[in-house]
Amino acid sequence: MKTKKVVLGFSGGLDTTFCVKYLSEDKGYEVHSIIVDTGGFTEAELKRIEAHAYSLGVKTHTTVNAVQSYYEKIIKYLIFGNVLKNNTYPLSVSAERLSQALHIAKHAQQLQADAVAHGSTGAGNDQVRFDMIFHIMIPGVEIITPIRDLQLSREAEIDYLKQKQVNMNFEKSIYSINKGLWGTSVGGKETLSSKGMLPESAWPTQVTKTLEEEVELGFVQGELYSVNGTQFAHPTAAIKYLHSLAAPFGIGRDIHVGDTIIGIKGRVGFEAAAPMVILKAHHALEKHVLTKWQLNWKDQLAAFYGNWLHEGQILDPVMRDIEAFLTRSQQQVTGKVFVQLMPYRFQIIGIESPYDLMNSKFGKYGEMNTGFTGEDVRGFSKIFGNQVAIFHKVKEQQDAK
Repeated sequence: MKTKKVVLGFSGGLDTTFCVKYLSEDKGYEVHSIIVDTGGFTEAELKRIEAHAYSLGVKTHTTVNAVQSYYEKIIKYLIFGNVLKNNTYPLSVSAERLSQALHIAKHAQQLQADAVAHGSTGAGNDQVRFDMIFHIMIPGVEIITPIRDLQLSREAEIDYLKQKQVNMNFEKSIYSINKGLWGTSVGGKETLSSKGMLPESAWPTQVTKTLEEEVELGFVQGELYSVNGTQFAHPTAAIKYLHSLAAPFGIGRDIHVGDTIIGIKGRVGFEAAAPMVILKAHHALEKHVLTKWQLNWKDQLAAFYGNWLHEGQILDPVMRDIEAFLTRSQQQVTGKVFVQLMPYRFQIIGIESPYDLMNSKFGKYGEMNTGFTGEDVRGFSKIFGNQVAIFHKVKEQQDAK
């Protein structure tokens, strides 16, 4: 009989290590592992993970550099929309999981795999994101989730792997850290209840800068292409460079409290220095160059976009419609934004843009207007409030009866 092929999303941790052994030796599958790098691994780490996969007995291991595609398909629109879930969280992990799921599904298609597998437990959002993408992109392909299906404890996984003579570090870090281009999540005992803040030692980047710095961010049609005058070939490089400048200040740290896809609330810490600075800087530039109704509709559509993305619905065609709107809105979002970095915080100093609508040629707010006369305002005010005036006059007449 032909050996069935399974594509496994592989990180090299305890859960996916268990999955390789369980699927290959207990279930008889030919395992093809894949890791999708969304900006969270060094070259050395990727090589180590590849070697670990082959030591476990996978048939093939594939490393996908998805950093630029992750930006082009997801992050770019989060910036265009100034998306912060619950006004706090830049969707660091939820966004990258979708990028990973899409690449895993594509790999399963290319290999004509009989099944696809991931190491999610039954307790979080990721299981829904992966499963849903797979159901849509590779319908009919079996989805195998050993950790969820077997309801395994960490201790049970370790015992199993020791019996299989797997040599790896089974010591669990006190904190669970997930790093990517658009931020790093940090989970630990302090985030498991409704009260508690992560200690200084838990944050991936320690505070080493104490003297204020000013940075200049250059946007071209809504995308960050320069930092302090240095031009970058792609916005992903600018994001990484800005992170190196801002993270040592302790900027972008927070705790997100949110509603999960499966209906429970959860807390997670995150460090997102570059995303937080970029989103606030981009929004400041937009407030200068867009009209009030562009801003109004962007806010409404972006809020929906962020929530729907968080819940895994990246393939819904309505997302393409909103992306088209967001892209069109960025035509004049070009200019420089000046930001002051300080320990644990930052502030926007101002902007420079050829499209700045705060233009003294047309008047100065609170001082003088050159675009219309006092008589113009007198007539406009009467017409602008005319219907409301009619409403109150009619109501007054009827109330008097």
